Amino acid sequence: MAIARCSMIRTVLMFLRMELKDFLKMATKRERADVAAACGDSVSYLYQIAGQHRYASPLMATQIEHYTRTVADLSDGRLEPVPRASMVRHPEIFYGVVPESGAQEAGGNDDA
Repeated sequence: MAIARCSMIRTVLMFLRMELKDFLKMATKRERADVAAACGDSVSYLYQIAGQHRYASPLMATQIEHYTRTVADLSDGRLEPVPRASMVRHPEIFYGVVPESGAQEAGGNDDA
């Protein structure tokens, strides 16, 4: 019972967020190309991930999440970032993992 309930809650939460197929559908040609180029891949590969014909690696899913967030911030609310857990075969690898802040990506704290 508890497992089914957790699964149902995760499914509901996934629908509250934008999936990659919806992001690609609503994005302009330039926005799709920007995300693909930033991830070092093609728009066609993003469509394969969106259609679940392929799964993204954890690194690729994190990159897509980061760059869709950047593009979404510039879209005036038209787009939303795509959660990385929606693009991998085993989304549980991201449960409890906190996204890195911009300061950590830029070099981190030298005091640590």
